[in-house]
Amino acid sequence: MNQRRLLAVVVLLASSASLSACGVLPGSGEDRKTVTVWLMKDSASSAFLKRFTSAFEKEHSDLRLKIEIQSWTGIGDKVTKVLKGGDDVDVPDVIEVGNTQVAQYVDQGGLYDLTLESMRDLGMEDWIPGLAEPGQFNGSQYGIPWYAANRVVIYNKELFQSAGIKTTPKTREEWLHDTELLNRDGHQGIYLAGQDWYTLSGFIWDEGGDIAKGSGGLWKGSLDTPQALAGMAFYEQLQALGKGPKDADEENPPQTGVFASGDVGQIVAVPGSAAVITEKNPELKDKIGFFPVPGKTSAKPGSVFTGGSALVVTQRSGNHEAALDVVSALAGEKWQTDLARTMNYVPNKTSLAGAVVGEPGVGAMAKGAEQGHSAPASPRWAAVEANNPIKTYMTQVLTGTDPQKAAREASEKITKALDTSRAE
Repeated sequence: MNQRRLLAVVVLLASSASLSACGVLPGSGEDRKTVTVWLMKDSASSAFLKRFTSAFEKEHSDLRLKIEIQSWTGIGDKVTKVLKGGDDVDVPDVIEVGNTQVAQYVDQGGLYDLTLESMRDLGMEDWIPGLAEPGQFNGSQYGIPWYAANRVVIYNKELFQSAGIKTTPKTREEWLHDTELLNRDGHQGIYLAGQDWYTLSGFIWDEGGDIAKGSGGLWKGSLDTPQALAGMAFYEQLQALGKGPKDADEENPPQTGVFASGDVGQIVAVPGSAAVITEKNPELKDKIGFFPVPGKTSAKPGSVFTGGSALVVTQRSGNHEAALDVVSALAGEKWQTDLARTMNYVPNKTSLAGAVVGEPGVGAMAKGAEQGHSAPASPRWAAVEANNPIKTYMTQVLTGTDPQKAAREASEKITKALDTSRAE
């Protein structure tokens, strides 16, 4: 899945093509073992990586850290190659992967089982669910949550005030009511594209449903369950309160550009979208606010689709102990706090949400992350997104097709795409 769409609007600093720790410690010996780590471009700033490298090597006098920055383009084939191996292939010890890619790589073979370490040392009981769940495969933990991002509601404070809305909504019912109030004087209460399946997924999870269900390695599309249909019904209600296209997703046209017009009350997007909006319309700089996607009740926010990255250790690593030291540090409290504050991410544990509480957008995101989920952990999930039947289904429902019929057809397509017995 293309997780980078969730994170593309975060303000990032340039990263070097390769950040080696050679020379960080004056007089360091040549007997240090090198630990090679692949991190993805723009996941962390150069300044963060330099801080981490320096501190890590001071604490581990027998190790030298070599961080190599990778491009998301073509990374799947590159990771597959190193996992399958060969004498001519240099295998990294630790790799950052998209959170929904873990199952695919485990299925191909070559990842080190981190279940014991997760339970004993890494505090897995406190991981945010949207990162922890996709890191599991057949009951074992292979991916260690690193950072996350998810959608919130970005709203125009001025329009809320002029509509007489004094507090942001906490429930779906309040959300619909306030959105209707915003539909006045030529304004749109909300801009919600018809094919925003990430947002739909949250509504489905709130109802107790899912996009697909897996059992014994077999997956079946489940958009036609009563719970999933109820989630789509709410989406239809909310989408009707704006003028979003029924046959396009949130990037066609970019919803940030629509919001930047100043006539839209709300969009559902990652907080970093605010930077794109104010770049287009600086007058909105002090008028933008954030709140978590409302839930069915005020007891907790609504469910959200979690994007982000996990850290994995290769089976063919020459030093699993050293690789685990790197993962433990990057996933630990100190560097999770630093990374979250540096990059405006959600930390990997619910207990660390306070690290970003002073940043309104990220704070709202962290609250929502507690109700986060991810795509079905099938090794063939990419096949679903390649020709996404969920988008087609949504457009059909919004344009008058019987929801049950459209959901049944979409579920059948999902089931077929997730069939592991089919050739790639």
